[in-house]
Amino acid sequence: MLSLSDVLNNILEKLHEPVSLLLLQLLIILIVSRAFGLLFKKLNQPTVIGEIVAGIVIGVSGLGMLFPEIFNYLFPEKSYIYLEILSKLGLALFMFIIGIELDLHLFKQQSRKVITLSISSIVVPCITGVFLYSFLYHAYGTIKISYFVFVAFIAISLSITAFPVLARIISARGMGSQSIGKLALSCAAVADLLNWCLLSIVVAMAKAGSLQAAIPTIVFAFIFIVLMAFVVRPWLRKILLSPTSKSTGNYKLLVVAFILLLFSALCAEIIGLHILFGAFLAGVIMPRNEEFTIELNSKIEAISVHLFLPVFFAFNGLRLQIIWLNVFSLWTLFIIIIVAMLGKFLGSLLPAKWVGLPTADALRLGALMNTRGLMELVVLNIGLEAGILSTEIFTLFVLMAILTTLATNPLLDLIDKFAKRKEFN
Repeated sequence: MLSLSDVLNNILEKLHEPVSLLLLQLLIILIVSRAFGLLFKKLNQPTVIGEIVAGIVIGVSGLGMLFPEIFNYLFPEKSYIYLEILSKLGLALFMFIIGIELDLHLFKQQSRKVITLSISSIVVPCITGVFLYSFLYHAYGTIKISYFVFVAFIAISLSITAFPVLARIISARGMGSQSIGKLALSCAAVADLLNWCLLSIVVAMAKAGSLQAAIPTIVFAFIFIVLMAFVVRPWLRKILLSPTSKSTGNYKLLVVAFILLLFSALCAEIIGLHILFGAFLAGVIMPRNEEFTIELNSKIEAISVHLFLPVFFAFNGLRLQIIWLNVFSLWTLFIIIIVAMLGKFLGSLLPAKWVGLPTADALRLGALMNTRGLMELVVLNIGLEAGILSTEIFTLFVLMAILTTLATNPLLDLIDKFAKRKEFN
Protein backbone atom coordinates (compact mmCIF):
# COMPACT_ATOMS: atom_id res chain seq x y z
CA MET A 1 0.00 0.00 0.00
CA LEU A 2 1.36 3.40 -0.98
CA SER A 3 2.02 5.88 1.78
CA LEU A 4 1.02 9.56 1.60
CA SER A 5 4.63 10.55 0.96
CA ASP A 6 4.82 8.09 -1.96
CA VAL A 7 1.66 9.57 -3.47
CA LEU A 8 3.01 13.11 -3.10
CA ASN A 9 6.35 12.14 -4.62
CA ASN A 10 4.53 10.50 -7.52
CA ILE A 11 2.49 13.70 -8.11
CA LEU A 12 5.62 15.85 -7.96
CA GLU A 13 7.36 13.60 -10.46
CA LYS A 14 4.41 13.74 -12.87
CA LEU A 15 4.31 17.54 -12.54
CA HIS A 16 7.87 17.64 -13.83
CA GLU A 17 6.99 15.89 -17.07
CA PRO A 18 7.29 18.40 -19.98
CA VAL A 19 3.58 18.87 -20.72
CA SER A 20 2.49 18.91 -17.08
CA LEU A 21 5.24 21.34 -16.13
CA LEU A 22 4.33 23.71 -19.00
CA LEU A 23 0.66 23.66 -17.99
CA LEU A 24 1.61 24.36 -14.37
CA GLN A 25 3.84 27.25 -15.44
CA LEU A 26 1.10 28.74 -17.62
CA LEU A 27 -1.36 28.47 -14.75
CA ILE A 28 0.97 30.29 -12.35
CA ILE A 29 1.89 32.92 -14.94
CA LEU A 30 -1.72 33.74 -15.82
CA ILE A 31 -2.92 33.94 -12.21
CA VAL A 32 -0.04 36.16 -11.04
CA SER A 33 -0.20 38.34 -14.17
CA ARG A 34 -3.93 38.85 -13.79
CA ALA A 35 -3.55 39.80 -10.13
CA PHE A 36 -0.80 42.36 -10.78
CA GLY A 37 -2.62 43.69 -13.85
CA LEU A 38 -5.73 44.44 -11.79
CA LEU A 39 -3.63 45.96 -9.00
CA PHE A 40 -1.88 48.39 -11.36
CA LYS A 41 -5.18 49.24 -13.03
CA LYS A 42 -6.52 50.34 -9.65
CA LEU A 43 -3.38 52.44 -9.23
CA ASN A 44 -4.27 54.26 -12.50
CA GLN A 45 -1.42 52.61 -14.37
CA PRO A 46 -1.47 50.54 -17.60
CA THR A 47 -2.37 46.90 -16.98
CA VAL A 48 0.57 45.80 -19.09
CA ILE A 49 3.02 47.35 -16.60
CA GLY A 50 1.49 45.22 -13.84
CA GLU A 51 1.98 42.14 -16.02
CA ILE A 52 5.61 43.09 -16.65
CA VAL A 53 6.16 43.46 -12.90
CA ALA A 54 4.44 40.08 -12.40
CA GLY A 55 7.03 38.53 -14.71
CA ILE A 56 9.81 39.99 -12.57
CA VAL A 57 8.15 38.77 -9.34
CA ILE A 58 7.95 35.13 -10.48
CA GLY A 59 11.38 35.33 -12.15
CA VAL A 60 14.91 34.83 -10.91
CA SER A 61 15.03 38.26 -9.22
CA GLY A 62 11.79 37.69 -7.31
CA LEU A 63 10.78 34.13 -6.51
CA GLY A 64 14.25 32.91 -7.47
CA MET A 65 15.90 35.12 -4.87
CA LEU A 66 13.39 34.57 -2.03
CA PHE A 67 12.61 30.88 -2.55
CA PRO A 68 15.28 29.39 -4.85
CA GLU A 69 14.24 25.76 -4.35
CA ILE A 70 10.61 26.45 -5.30
CA PHE A 71 11.73 28.56 -8.26
CA ASN A 72 14.09 25.87 -9.55
CA TYR A 73 11.31 23.30 -9.26
CA LEU A 74 8.70 25.43 -11.06
CA PHE A 75 11.03 26.97 -13.65
CA PRO A 76 13.96 24.60 -14.30
CA GLU A 77 16.31 25.85 -16.98
CA LYS A 78 15.42 22.94 -19.28
CA SER A 79 11.86 24.29 -19.56
CA TYR A 80 12.93 27.74 -20.81
CA ILE A 81 12.88 26.63 -24.43
CA TYR A 82 9.12 25.95 -24.33
CA LEU A 83 8.38 29.31 -22.74
CA GLU A 84 10.61 31.00 -25.30
CA ILE A 85 8.74 29.42 -28.22
CA LEU A 86 5.36 30.39 -26.76
CA SER A 87 6.53 33.94 -26.06
CA LYS A 88 7.82 34.36 -29.64
CA LEU A 89 4.58 33.03 -31.07
CA GLY A 90 2.61 35.40 -28.85
CA LEU A 91 4.78 38.36 -29.84
CA ALA A 92 4.35 37.52 -33.52
CA LEU A 93 0.57 37.61 -33.08
CA PHE A 94 0.84 40.84 -31.10
CA MET A 95 3.05 42.56 -33.69
CA PHE A 96 0.59 41.48 -36.37
CA ILE A 97 -2.14 43.32 -34.45
CA ILE A 98 0.08 46.39 -34.04
CA GLY A 99 0.66 46.44 -37.78
CA ILE A 100 -3.08 46.29 -38.44
CA GLU A 101 -3.80 49.06 -35.93
CA LEU A 102 -1.24 51.35 -37.55
CA ASP A 103 -3.64 53.94 -38.94
CA LEU A 104 -1.79 56.03 -41.52
CA HIS A 105 -4.98 57.97 -42.38
CA LEU A 106 -4.27 60.14 -39.33
CA PHE A 107 -0.84 60.79 -40.81
CA LYS A 108 -2.39 62.04 -44.07
CA GLN A 109 -4.56 64.51 -42.16
CA GLN A 110 -1.63 66.16 -40.35
CA SER A 111 1.31 65.14 -42.52
CA ARG A 112 3.50 68.21 -41.89
CA LYS A 113 3.17 68.08 -38.13
CA VAL A 114 3.47 64.30 -37.97
CA ILE A 115 6.61 64.13 -40.13
CA THR A 116 8.30 66.90 -38.14
CA LEU A 117 7.40 65.48 -34.74
CA SER A 118 8.05 61.84 -35.66
CA ILE A 119 11.53 62.47 -37.02
CA SER A 120 12.46 64.78 -34.13
CA SER A 121 11.20 62.19 -31.60
CA ILE A 122 13.79 59.79 -33.06
CA VAL A 123 16.68 62.14 -33.85
CA VAL A 124 16.72 64.20 -30.64
CA PRO A 125 16.82 61.20 -28.23
CA CYS A 126 19.68 59.79 -30.33
CA ILE A 127 21.60 63.06 -30.00
CA THR A 128 20.93 63.51 -26.26
CA GLY A 129 22.24 59.99 -25.68
CA VAL A 130 25.57 60.60 -27.44
CA PHE A 131 27.65 60.80 -24.26
CA LEU A 132 26.03 57.60 -22.99
CA TYR A 133 27.04 55.37 -25.88
CA SER A 134 30.78 55.08 -25.22
CA PHE A 135 30.26 54.69 -21.48
CA LEU A 136 27.65 51.92 -21.85
CA TYR A 137 29.67 50.10 -24.51
CA HIS A 138 32.82 49.94 -22.39
CA ALA A 139 30.98 49.25 -19.13
CA TYR A 140 28.34 46.76 -20.34
CA GLY A 141 28.87 46.04 -24.05
CA THR A 142 29.75 42.67 -25.53
CA ILE A 143 33.05 42.24 -27.38
CA LYS A 144 31.32 40.31 -30.17
CA ILE A 145 29.40 43.39 -31.33
CA SER A 146 30.94 46.40 -33.06
CA TYR A 147 30.68 49.83 -31.48
CA PHE A 148 28.57 51.16 -34.38
CA VAL A 149 25.96 48.38 -34.10
CA PHE A 150 25.79 48.85 -30.32
CA VAL A 151 25.36 52.62 -30.62
CA ALA A 152 22.70 52.28 -33.32
CA PHE A 153 20.74 49.81 -31.21
CA ILE A 154 20.91 51.92 -28.04
CA ALA A 155 19.83 54.97 -30.06
CA ILE A 156 16.75 53.07 -31.28
CA SER A 157 16.03 51.89 -27.73
CA LEU A 158 16.06 55.48 -26.48
CA SER A 159 13.66 56.65 -29.19
CA ILE A 160 11.02 53.90 -28.98
CA THR A 161 7.42 54.77 -28.10
CA ALA A 162 4.97 52.04 -27.15
CA PHE A 163 2.13 52.66 -29.60
CA PRO A 164 -0.30 50.08 -28.07
CA VAL A 165 0.23 51.24 -24.46
CA LEU A 166 0.02 54.87 -25.61
CA ALA A 167 -3.30 54.15 -27.35
CA ARG A 168 -4.72 52.62 -24.17
CA ILE A 169 -3.57 55.55 -22.01
CA ILE A 170 -5.12 58.04 -24.44
CA SER A 171 -8.36 56.06 -24.51
CA ALA A 172 -8.50 55.74 -20.71
CA ARG A 173 -8.00 59.51 -20.28
CA GLY A 174 -10.65 60.38 -22.86
CA MET A 175 -8.10 62.01 -25.19
CA GLY A 176 -8.95 59.90 -28.25
CA SER A 177 -11.23 62.55 -29.77
CA GLN A 178 -8.90 65.43 -28.90
CA SER A 179 -6.45 66.77 -31.48
CA ILE A 180 -3.46 66.18 -29.18
CA GLY A 181 -4.49 62.54 -28.70
CA LYS A 182 -4.79 61.95 -32.44
CA LEU A 183 -1.50 63.73 -33.08
CA ALA A 184 0.33 61.65 -30.44
CA LEU A 185 -1.01 58.41 -31.94
CA SER A 186 0.03 59.47 -35.45
CA CYS A 187 3.53 60.47 -34.33
CA ALA A 188 4.00 57.26 -32.34
CA ALA A 189 2.78 55.14 -35.28
CA VAL A 190 5.11 56.77 -37.83
CA ALA A 191 8.06 56.83 -35.39
CA ASP A 192 7.58 53.14 -34.59
CA LEU A 193 7.41 52.31 -38.30
CA LEU A 194 10.69 54.16 -38.91
CA ASN A 195 12.31 52.59 -35.85
CA TRP A 196 11.38 49.09 -36.98
CA CYS A 197 12.90 49.71 -40.40
CA LEU A 198 16.10 50.94 -38.74
CA LEU A 199 16.04 48.06 -36.28
CA SER A 200 15.85 45.50 -39.08
CA ILE A 201 19.04 46.95 -40.59
CA VAL A 202 20.85 46.96 -37.23
CA VAL A 203 19.85 43.35 -36.49
CA ALA A 204 20.97 42.30 -39.97
CA MET A 205 24.36 43.95 -39.32
CA ALA A 206 24.64 42.27 -35.92
CA LYS A 207 23.96 38.84 -37.41
CA ALA A 208 26.22 39.37 -40.42
CA GLY A 209 29.04 40.99 -38.45
CA SER A 210 29.42 44.21 -40.46
CA LEU A 211 27.58 46.59 -42.76
CA GLN A 212 29.29 45.15 -45.83
CA ALA A 213 28.36 41.60 -44.88
CA ALA A 214 24.78 42.74 -44.15
CA ILE A 215 24.25 44.28 -47.61
CA PRO A 216 22.74 41.06 -49.12
CA THR A 217 20.31 40.85 -46.19
CA ILE A 218 19.34 44.52 -46.58
CA VAL A 219 18.82 44.06 -50.34
CA PHE A 220 16.66 40.96 -49.82
CA ALA A 221 14.74 42.81 -47.09
CA PHE A 222 14.02 45.67 -49.50
CA ILE A 223 12.81 43.23 -52.19
CA PHE A 224 10.69 41.44 -49.57
CA ILE A 225 9.03 44.70 -48.45
CA VAL A 226 8.36 45.79 -52.06
CA LEU A 227 6.79 42.43 -52.95
CA MET A 228 4.63 42.48 -49.82
CA ALA A 229 3.45 46.05 -50.46
CA PHE A 230 2.92 45.96 -54.23
CA VAL A 231 2.15 42.31 -55.00
CA VAL A 232 0.76 40.61 -51.89
CA ARG A 233 -1.27 43.59 -50.64
CA PRO A 234 -3.25 44.11 -53.88
CA TRP A 235 -3.93 40.36 -53.99
CA LEU A 236 -5.19 40.50 -50.40
CA ARG A 237 -7.43 43.46 -51.17
CA LYS A 238 -8.91 41.54 -54.07
CA ILE A 239 -9.67 38.55 -51.83
CA LEU A 240 -10.69 40.24 -48.58
CA LEU A 241 -12.65 43.19 -49.99
CA SER A 242 -14.42 41.42 -52.85
CA PRO A 243 -18.24 41.08 -52.69
CA THR A 244 -17.93 37.28 -52.71
CA SER A 245 -15.68 37.27 -49.61
CA LYS A 246 -18.63 37.73 -47.28
CA SER A 247 -20.37 34.68 -48.63
CA THR A 248 -17.34 32.46 -47.99
CA GLY A 249 -17.42 33.12 -44.27
CA ASN A 250 -15.05 35.19 -42.18
CA TYR A 251 -13.39 32.08 -40.78
CA LYS A 252 -11.87 31.43 -44.23
CA LEU A 253 -10.61 34.99 -44.35
CA LEU A 254 -9.05 34.47 -40.93
CA VAL A 255 -7.22 31.45 -42.30
CA VAL A 256 -5.85 33.62 -45.13
CA ALA A 257 -4.70 36.20 -42.56
CA PHE A 258 -2.93 33.56 -40.45
CA ILE A 259 -1.24 32.07 -43.52
CA LEU A 260 0.00 35.56 -44.45
CA LEU A 261 1.29 36.11 -40.91
CA LEU A 262 3.21 32.82 -40.81
CA PHE A 263 4.54 33.26 -44.37
CA SER A 264 5.79 36.80 -43.69
CA ALA A 265 7.37 35.84 -40.36
CA LEU A 266 9.10 32.85 -41.97
CA CYS A 267 10.44 34.95 -44.86
CA ALA A 268 11.81 37.57 -42.46
CA GLU A 269 13.57 34.88 -40.43
CA ILE A 270 15.07 33.24 -43.53
CA ILE A 271 16.28 36.58 -44.90
CA GLY A 272 18.09 37.27 -41.63
CA LEU A 273 15.82 39.88 -40.06
CA HIS A 274 13.50 38.72 -37.28
CA ILE A 275 10.14 36.97 -37.22
CA LEU A 276 8.61 39.97 -35.42
CA PHE A 277 9.49 42.30 -38.30
CA GLY A 278 7.76 39.88 -40.67
CA ALA A 279 4.68 39.69 -38.44
CA PHE A 280 4.55 43.49 -38.16
CA LEU A 281 4.85 43.92 -41.93
CA ALA A 282 2.05 41.39 -42.49
CA GLY A 283 -0.21 43.50 -40.30
CA VAL A 284 0.76 46.75 -42.02
CA ILE A 285 -0.19 45.49 -45.50
CA MET A 286 -3.56 44.08 -44.38
CA PRO A 287 -6.44 45.88 -46.12
CA ARG A 288 -8.45 48.13 -43.81
CA ASN A 289 -11.88 46.52 -43.93
CA GLU A 290 -13.55 47.72 -40.73
CA GLU A 291 -15.84 44.72 -40.12
CA PHE A 292 -13.20 42.14 -40.92
CA THR A 293 -10.42 44.03 -39.09
CA ILE A 294 -12.48 44.31 -35.90
CA GLU A 295 -13.25 40.59 -35.95
CA LEU A 296 -9.64 39.70 -36.73
CA ASN A 297 -8.34 41.89 -33.91
CA SER A 298 -10.83 40.54 -31.39
CA LYS A 299 -9.97 36.92 -32.19
CA ILE A 300 -6.20 37.36 -32.17
CA GLU A 301 -5.96 39.91 -29.37
CA ALA A 302 -7.92 37.75 -26.94
CA ILE A 303 -5.39 34.92 -27.04
CA SER A 304 -2.29 37.04 -27.70
CA VAL A 305 -2.73 39.68 -24.99
CA HIS A 306 -4.28 37.51 -22.30
CA LEU A 307 -2.29 34.29 -22.75
CA PHE A 308 0.91 34.69 -24.74
CA LEU A 309 2.06 38.14 -23.59
CA PRO A 310 2.07 37.15 -19.89
CA VAL A 311 4.28 34.24 -20.95
CA PHE A 312 6.60 36.72 -22.67
CA PHE A 313 6.76 38.84 -19.50
CA ALA A 314 7.48 35.76 -17.41
CA PHE A 315 10.24 34.70 -19.81
CA ASN A 316 11.68 38.20 -19.41
CA GLY A 317 11.55 37.78 -15.66
CA LEU A 318 13.55 34.58 -15.91
CA ARG A 319 16.38 36.55 -17.56
CA LEU A 320 16.08 39.80 -15.64
CA GLN A 321 18.76 39.67 -12.94
CA ILE A 322 18.02 42.66 -10.73
CA ILE A 323 19.91 40.99 -7.89
CA TRP A 324 23.28 42.04 -9.34
CA LEU A 325 22.41 45.78 -9.21
CA ASN A 326 24.86 47.81 -7.13
CA VAL A 327 25.42 51.51 -6.45
CA PHE A 328 27.25 51.96 -9.76
CA SER A 329 24.49 50.30 -11.80
CA LEU A 330 21.77 52.21 -9.94
CA TRP A 331 23.48 55.50 -10.83
CA THR A 332 23.76 54.25 -14.41
CA LEU A 333 20.03 53.46 -14.40
CA PHE A 334 19.26 56.96 -13.08
CA ILE A 335 21.33 58.55 -15.88
CA ILE A 336 19.68 56.35 -18.53
CA ILE A 337 16.21 57.36 -17.30
CA ILE A 338 17.08 61.08 -17.29
CA VAL A 339 18.60 60.91 -20.79
CA ALA A 340 15.70 58.84 -22.14
CA MET A 341 13.00 61.14 -20.75
CA LEU A 342 14.85 64.35 -21.60
CA GLY A 343 15.43 63.23 -25.19
CA LYS A 344 11.77 62.41 -25.75
CA PHE A 345 10.56 65.61 -24.07
CA LEU A 346 12.90 67.84 -26.07
CA GLY A 347 12.23 65.87 -29.25
CA SER A 348 8.50 66.50 -28.85
CA LEU A 349 8.28 69.83 -27.00
CA LEU A 350 10.53 71.99 -29.20
CA PRO A 351 9.16 70.96 -32.61
CA ALA A 352 5.61 70.96 -31.21
CA LYS A 353 6.02 74.63 -30.32
CA TRP A 354 7.58 75.24 -33.73
CA VAL A 355 4.51 73.84 -35.56
CA GLY A 356 2.22 75.99 -33.44
CA LEU A 357 0.97 73.79 -30.58
CA PRO A 358 0.10 75.47 -27.24
CA THR A 359 2.69 74.89 -24.50
CA ALA A 360 0.36 72.63 -22.49
CA ASP A 361 -0.29 70.37 -25.49
CA ALA A 362 3.42 70.35 -26.36
CA LEU A 363 4.20 69.15 -22.82
CA ARG A 364 1.41 66.55 -23.00
CA LEU A 365 2.91 65.25 -26.24
CA GLY A 366 6.33 64.96 -24.56
CA ALA A 367 4.83 62.97 -21.69
CA LEU A 368 2.88 60.68 -24.02
CA MET A 369 5.87 59.99 -26.29
CA ASN A 370 7.84 58.87 -23.20
CA THR A 371 5.55 55.84 -22.96
CA ARG A 372 7.81 52.90 -23.83
CA GLY A 373 6.23 49.88 -22.17
CA LEU A 374 5.88 46.67 -24.13
CA MET A 375 7.46 47.85 -27.41
CA GLU A 376 10.70 48.65 -25.59
CA LEU A 377 10.72 45.15 -24.11
CA VAL A 378 10.20 43.64 -27.56
CA VAL A 379 13.12 45.63 -28.98
CA LEU A 380 15.36 44.81 -26.00
CA ASN A 381 14.63 41.09 -26.33
CA ILE A 382 15.63 41.22 -29.98
CA GLY A 383 18.87 42.92 -28.93
CA LEU A 384 19.56 40.32 -26.25
CA GLU A 385 18.80 37.46 -28.63
CA ALA A 386 21.04 38.94 -31.34
CA GLY A 387 23.90 39.30 -28.85
CA ILE A 388 23.92 43.11 -29.06
CA LEU A 389 23.06 43.57 -25.39
CA SER A 390 24.57 41.99 -22.32
CA THR A 391 22.25 40.74 -19.56
CA GLU A 392 23.24 43.73 -17.40
CA ILE A 393 22.33 46.44 -19.89
CA PHE A 394 19.20 44.50 -20.85
CA THR A 395 18.11 44.67 -17.20
CA LEU A 396 18.85 48.39 -16.92
CA PHE A 397 16.85 49.26 -20.04
CA VAL A 398 13.90 47.06 -18.99
CA LEU A 399 13.75 48.93 -15.69
CA MET A 400 14.00 52.23 -17.60
CA ALA A 401 11.06 51.18 -19.81
CA ILE A 402 8.92 50.32 -16.78
CA LEU A 403 9.73 53.50 -14.84
CA THR A 404 9.30 55.91 -17.77
CA THR A 405 5.94 54.33 -18.63
CA LEU A 406 4.82 54.52 -14.99
CA ALA A 407 5.64 58.24 -15.05
CA THR A 408 3.29 58.98 -17.98
CA ASN A 409 -0.02 59.29 -16.11
CA PRO A 410 1.41 61.28 -13.15
CA LEU A 411 3.13 63.66 -15.60
CA LEU A 412 -0.10 64.15 -17.56
CA ASP A 413 -1.98 64.82 -14.30
CA LEU A 414 0.63 67.40 -13.33
CA ILE A 415 0.47 69.11 -16.73
CA ASP A 416 -3.34 69.18 -16.62
CA LYS A 417 -3.20 70.68 -13.15
CA PHE A 418 -0.94 73.52 -14.26
CA ALA A 419 -2.88 74.00 -17.49
CA LYS A 420 -6.11 74.55 -15.50
CA ARG A 421 -4.34 77.26 -13.52
CA LYS A 422 -3.47 78.86 -16.90
CA GLU A 423 0.22 78.65 -16.10
CA PHE A 424 0.98 77.73 -19.71
CA ASN A 425 -1.73 79.65 -21.54
